[in-house]
Amino acid sequence: MAVASEESTSICSHCDRAIPSSNIDLHYAHCFRNLKKCKICGDMVPKKHAEEHFLNTHAPVACSLCSETMEREILAVHKGENCPQRIVTCEFCEFPLPAVDLAEHQEVCGNRTELCHMCNRYIRLRERYNHESRCTGLPDTTVESSRDVRAAERRQPQGPQRRQPQDFSRKRLIFTIAITGIAVLLGSFLFQKKTEDSQVH
Repeated sequence: MAVASEESTSICSHCDRAIPSSNIDLHYAHCFRNLKKCKICGDMVPKKHAEEHFLNTHAPVACSLCSETMEREILAVHKGENCPQRIVTCEFCEFPLPAVDLAEHQEVCGNRTELCHMCNRYIRLRERYNHESRCTGLPDTTVESSRDVRAAERRQPQGPQRRQPQDFSRKRLIFTIAITGIAVLLGSFLFQKKTEDSQVH
């Protein structure tokens, strides 16, 4: 049985691949005529598909949310973490809104107050978690605002028992979210109707 000797190879100057030396001339003629090296990724691409390769792999793309143009490779990260129009949720009311509007919304939303069911004081939503972790359940009498005085007066037994403040604030929050959702839906419907009407005329 004859043992095949190792054939020597040559490097193609067009595609930089090692080709058997006996075939290098034929390979080079075919390679140079039909293939093109992508200047970005270095892949050898058929010349007739070079533009398609660039458009599908390397061409800058526009974000569908904010229209900013960027490299295709970073589009997913942009949409998930950096796009100013990506949808995020308010930490206080859990309302979804574009990231660009979040700081202004939370500035207002975090200043809303809710009644602490343990000490019966009104607490800003932005301070609620810290308050709940150190709330003793006793009313703080060191600083009393007129709101605290009115709350204390309301706690005096007068007639039938009122429902728990926690239930009221939860229902108020759900009601606020529902009203906001309806307003957003109506606004988008009217905007769409207005757009359709302007396209007809």
